[in-house]
Amino acid sequence: MALFGSNKEKTPTVKRIRPTVLRTDNVAKELMRIAKSNDVQVGVLDFTLLEVQTLTRKNNGKSETDFEEIALEDLHDLDENTFLDEKFEIKQVYEIEVFSKEDDDPYKNFHLAVGANATKCKIYLSIKAGSVVDYNPTFDKDLLKLITKSKIRAGILVYVFDEMMESVLSKISAHVRIEEHAEYSENTTILIAEGFEPTPTIDDNLILHFEKKEEVSETEKVDYAARGFIHNVHKDELLIEYVKPKKGKAGRDCRGKFLAPKEPVISHEPQFGVDDSINVVDTPERIEYRAKENGYISFEDNKYIIKTDVDVGEISFRTTGSIASGLDSDVSISVKETDSFKDAIGTGMHVEVSEINIEGNVGPNAVVSAKKASIGGQTHKSSEVSAEELNINVHKGKAKGTNIKVTRLEHGIINGETVHVAQAIGGVINAKEITIGICSSYVKATASRRIVIEKLQGSENVFTIDPLLQDAADEFHENEEQVKVLKSHLKAIEKELEQYTQLVHKNTNAFNDVKKRLMHYKKNGVKMPESFVKQYRQFQKMSEHLTSLQADYKAKKDQLTLLTTRTASFQDNIFDARIINKDHWVGHNQLKVKLVDPPVEVSFNPPEGCPDRTFALVELEEGGYMIKAVKE
Repeated sequence: MALFGSNKEKTPTVKRIRPTVLRTDNVAKELMRIAKSNDVQVGVLDFTLLEVQTLTRKNNGKSETDFEEIALEDLHDLDENTFLDEKFEIKQVYEIEVFSKEDDDPYKNFHLAVGANATKCKIYLSIKAGSVVDYNPTFDKDLLKLITKSKIRAGILVYVFDEMMESVLSKISAHVRIEEHAEYSENTTILIAEGFEPTPTIDDNLILHFEKKEEVSETEKVDYAARGFIHNVHKDELLIEYVKPKKGKAGRDCRGKFLAPKEPVISHEPQFGVDDSINVVDTPERIEYRAKENGYISFEDNKYIIKTDVDVGEISFRTTGSIASGLDSDVSISVKETDSFKDAIGTGMHVEVSEINIEGNVGPNAVVSAKKASIGGQTHKSSEVSAEELNINVHKGKAKGTNIKVTRLEHGIINGETVHVAQAIGGVINAKEITIGICSSYVKATASRRIVIEKLQGSENVFTIDPLLQDAADEFHENEEQVKVLKSHLKAIEKELEQYTQLVHKNTNAFNDVKKRLMHYKKNGVKMPESFVKQYRQFQKMSEHLTSLQADYKAKKDQLTLLTTRTASFQDNIFDARIINKDHWVGHNQLKVKLVDPPVEVSFNPPEGCPDRTFALVELEEGGYMIKAVKE
């Protein structure tokens, strides 16, 4: 007969060690030694603190004196001066009993740990998320023992630097007592000891702030042409900073170790001079070099100076790279290259300064921006130049500015406010006022106020008066969009107004009847029927919504009137605008005027030999518009 019995899995037994009492100044080291000699993991060992002996001495440096024990009650009498004395030493010796951990430890799920900052001058108690603990009558004492043992394991002095311990124990104990079964859902960190944090030593340093580059993200394309040929600066800007060396202050960590400050390294003392364009501010901590004026910083003859004028042969990728000092930098550049077969501003270069004088040519895809610019050569058809005051000899590219003068326009584009072109051989001009000295063929000139031709020598030219130029066009289209949206809103409000007006009118008599009844009930102290109250409130809401709709309708109507008036204002002076040819009309040329409201374009072709010089838009008595000869 086969016999069957239970086949229970046996729980492996943990080897237990014999309790051992010892004295040591390094508990962690002793626990490792005992664990190794007994062939067990150090994590299965625990200990009881039997005694703490604190020893101090003052080493005079000549011969070592013996350590003397200091009583527990005297530890808190040690002051800052004592701890920050380099000759003072402190250590602790612990008498402990080491034994194997018990399986029924009530705090096995209460995960405490002691940690420190980098200098070991601040000690923190960490309670790990997920920790669970039940309150019991001895919890206060047990908690202190747990923290004390953790500090000793970590080599932290106990009963020293821990004036806040009583408060910490009180808060944790109160929380556990109230909760009875306390659970920590997140990590909790509490400061439990604080020594004397040292002040770090500062080595000297020289910071060239003007050379600092803007950080470029990994996805941003690097512009290799922008090499910082000049470093533009602004008035009061910090250019250079010398941080003076400063020895730190001593400290003492929570292990009792004295933390001596290191000597500062001095290796960056200024070996340069500055002129009177740079202000030097000397303070105990640093020397600051600040710009007294706008410009760019230059280093000449071992001296930093602020300059505003730059002379270069050319601006190209090979020589200077792109230059961006800013329109308000007060930097003025003179580019000397005059060879007609070379570019003074090279291909793809970007230049942004306050003023620039280019004696030669502006190359392909070059972009020049300034407050004032002068170009003695010619601009390439793919180049762009912008300046408030702009003078160009031969223009083939794009130009933008306030006051623009061009000697010869060769199929280039000009956008400005006041434009004077000595000779136009094809091209596009857009401005408020345009003057052309000699006008050849294929010129498209569009102005909002006036076009003047001194001498007309060609044909196929188009001269247009259009009040919506540049910024005005954007404003007009935005205005028109707002008008369109408002009209749509007004249409919807009108429809809703009609519905609610009819509803209120239809229900007014019923409302007045309900109102009388409610007043009667109230006067006689009778409870008002809920249905009557509901009807009364519904009508009230209906009336209030109608009033709100009426107010909204009026506000939007007023806004529409304002926007419509503004639309008309865009062409207020269109009848004062003039197209003037001081010469005879030759060939085929066209005059145009564009109205805003109504959006009509009127054109006229002056016949060859026409003696009339000045033309303007005229409104006809029978309605409509035409371009006619008028007195200037």
